[in-house]
Amino acid sequence: MQVAQDKVVVMHYSVHAQDTLLDSSLDGEPLQIICGHKQLIDGLEEALMGHSAGETFSVEVESDKAYGPRNENLMQAVPKDMFGDNEVKQGMQFRATTDEGEQSVIVLDVTDEEVIVDGNHPLAGMDLTFDVEIVEVRDATADELSHGHVHGPGGCGHNH
Repeated sequence: MQVAQDKVVVMHYSVHAQDTLLDSSLDGEPLQIICGHKQLIDGLEEALMGHSAGETFSVEVESDKAYGPRNENLMQAVPKDMFGDNEVKQGMQFRATTDEGEQSVIVLDVTDEEVIVDGNHPLAGMDLTFDVEIVEVRDATADELSHGHVHGPGGCGHNH
């Protein structure tokens, strides 16, 4: 069976940017997704299409098909007092309310008066290389499609 829309894909992967390993499933459980449901970045999902269980391949995904380009307008200085009594350190992540709704931000720098935050995804602007091993491809069940995620043996383990 080939990877296509509404197929469950069980896969191992590793992802690199600029020769640095960013993430891998090789020492753990494989990733399980329903193809065509925006559960992966566009470039990886497109590369999976047409492959079958047992296949391995590598694909380079340019930033525009991954996490998009960096947007310098998503970096800004905010008054430190907006964080109240919370101790704020470089590298911390927060959910912030913006004009476009909730957004994750990362603290880049902290001064006596300001906190510099970045709303870009940490991998924005990076081209990524994926090494993929497709373990299984099967039809998604009606429950999986209606719930929007893959179920394990015996169901999904929670109520919807």
